Amino acid sequence: MAAHSLLHPQAAAKAFASSPPSPPSPFLRLPARPRLPIRLRSSTSAAADLTAFPNPNGILADDPPLVVDAATEAELRENGFRSTRRTKLVCTVGPATSSPDQLEALAVGGMNVARVNMCHGDRKWHRDVIRAVRRLNEEKGFAVAVMMDTEGSEIHMGDLGGASSAKAEDGEIWTFSVRSFESLLPERTINVNYDGFAEDVRVGDELLVDGGMARFEVVERLGPDVKCLCTDPGLLLPRANLTFWRDGSIVHERNAMLPTISSKDWLDIDFGIAEGVDFIAVSFVKSAEVINHLKSYIAAKSRGSDIAVIAKIESIDSLTNMEEIIRASDGTMVARGDMGAQIPLEQVPSIQQKIVKLCRQLNKPVIVASQLLESMIEYPTPTRAEVADVSEAVRQRADALMLSGESAMGRYPDKALSVLRSVSLRIEKWWREEKCHEALELQGVSSSFSDKISEEICNSAAKMANSLGVDAVIVFTKTGHMASLLSRCRPDCPIFAFTTSTFVRRRLNLQWGLIPFRLSFSDDMESNLNRTFSLLKARGMIQSGDLVIALSDMLQSIQVMNVP
Repeated sequence: MAAHSLLHPQAAAKAFASSPPSPPSPFLRLPARPRLPIRLRSSTSAAADLTAFPNPNGILADDPPLVVDAATEAELRENGFRSTRRTKLVCTVGPATSSPDQLEALAVGGMNVARVNMCHGDRKWHRDVIRAVRRLNEEKGFAVAVMMDTEGSEIHMGDLGGASSAKAEDGEIWTFSVRSFESLLPERTINVNYDGFAEDVRVGDELLVDGGMARFEVVERLGPDVKCLCTDPGLLLPRANLTFWRDGSIVHERNAMLPTISSKDWLDIDFGIAEGVDFIAVSFVKSAEVINHLKSYIAAKSRGSDIAVIAKIESIDSLTNMEEIIRASDGTMVARGDMGAQIPLEQVPSIQQKIVKLCRQLNKPVIVASQLLESMIEYPTPTRAEVADVSEAVRQRADALMLSGESAMGRYPDKALSVLRSVSLRIEKWWREEKCHEALELQGVSSSFSDKISEEICNSAAKMANSLGVDAVIVFTKTGHMASLLSRCRPDCPIFAFTTSTFVRRRLNLQWGLIPFRLSFSDDMESNLNRTFSLLKARGMIQSGDLVIALSDMLQSIQVMNVP
């Protein structure tokens, strides 16, 4: 192995930022080398290295030597080290994408996380999807994580009598009712899940469906029924959220007494724990107390598996208590659709940027969601405004972008995913070419002295990676924490994160810039590096002369070296 250095974390960045040139040292050698494009030999699917994974958290006795995402290998082969995509992609799975072949097409196209929305379908359907994703990982070498999104207890429509959608036209009268219908729903009638609905609304109130996809005015109340005039036509989808406005303001009191996690949500959460999902997203979070309660419940029920809790910021309550909610959670989703139904639309962009920045400061992965490519539900190409919206989320350095209806029920799910991937790659490349290193001062997030050392090491490693132009940062991590700290710094180069846990590997697949591998390793750093370099070189993923920085949460140091 080429000589390497062990640098004190607080001196690392300073040593490379301000020191004058010095003679070659036996502890650090950084020879000039030609910038050759990476050469990857063609290889078979990563499935050749895989064996069965018996549980979401398990580490097998006969682990394969190296497990890497097959899609990542293909991307490295196509683009080389520094051009790998850093922004992660989340796809909602629905009728358009639930078959094994369709799921594989999404994984090949760059899906990092598969989302199942408990608002739609029954648990058997969701179980089949979750297990299909797991089989895909085992058989084809992917590392797709599974996110289960709870329904929440906000007011929403029913199932439209089994119809996939309904079209409301301007001037039509529709009935919103809390009654139970034994037979088919009458024409232009919609069930509402909130029993107090008819008593709470007033004539003249505005009803927004799904954040404004259609708009109605309340014209009459008749017992359990509310007659509404369609004033803005649109497509009505099953179980869409409903919000009411009165005299120019949202009628907020109506939902104040509804619990964040409903009785159905608790049953769905039990289901998600039993199926070993990687993330549980909680809808309409009102306070940090809800997140803490759910995390305690998961810890008691999941028998050691560390399911991450994602807080969805989408209501006035969640905006009011935003920082405490983000601190309590394991990650955040900017759910712009429902948020835009509760606040003025012109405020959504600035709030999105504020949430993304705050999540990065607090080292929490953040997903930008809702209506990114809404037009692609029906059309094969996006609007230019949608492309600009996606570009802005990538430029803000969000960890992930999410498709909802575009991949769940749209006509062109593969094309929608391809747009997210290509736009992400192009904006990231522009960012690197322009050297747009933002002057964001990251605040400390560590609670112990040992964690503080790890944090300083990662901050220094990222600065060194940018100033030295290294090809990759390598981190060995058992828990994923040090890889997460590196991701927070957003270095120019990709981060190869090696972990012994299948579960940790999938969970890291949500975070910006991380390429997660599963590899059995020891506490001997030099042995780990020698073995890792041999395995990566054998698969054509690195070559001799590549410059890397290596870190480990077992040995608090920075090592700079050329691949031997």
